[in-house]
Amino acid sequence: MNSDEPLMEDPRPDSLSTTESLVVLHTGGGKGKTTAALGTAMRAAGHGWNVAFLQFMKSADWLTGEAKSCRDLGIYFECLGDGFTWDSADIDADIARSKDAWSKARSLISSGNHQLVVLDELTYLCSWGWIDVEDVVTVISNRPRHVSVVITGRDALPQLISLADTASNSMSLHHAYDRGVAALKGIDF
Repeated sequence: MNSDEPLMEDPRPDSLSTTESLVVLHTGGGKGKTTAALGTAMRAAGHGWNVAFLQFMKSADWLTGEAKSCRDLGIYFECLGDGFTWDSADIDADIARSKDAWSKARSLISSGNHQLVVLDELTYLCSWGWIDVEDVVTVISNRPRHVSVVITGRDALPQLISLADTASNSMSLHHAYDRGVAALKGIDF
């Protein structure tokens, strides 16, 4: 079929099943992973779901549009990180903080109080070995049946890709940063 032509028949198979929850992963080097997770969180909140959005790298000191928007929509939002690793004064403290952040996320997922839990930038903690990816897989695999999880970040390990019901890879074609343009308030944060 030519991709320039619209679909004229429903492409969905008759054998589709339903599920109570999904695990979704947004990874890759391109822009839009957190933005996609925010869209899912907004959609879920619009359906009356209890949603939690946890950011593992970003600092609570940063004033971001996503934090304000989520809170305005009634989404539980928390920054659990301390900022960019290249700005860190103490990587060991960052590692300890990431372990505490994962402990909080583990409890939040296991409690079943939220129908959607977003784990923004979690992939970094796993790929750097700051937290145990097998523990992450176990906790998410054993979550309450009604809890969906969205994971974001570059360099997702194979275990996270396999865990996901839906996995997307964001690819950058080009980025304003490549031309020396700094992050833009309202677009990038």
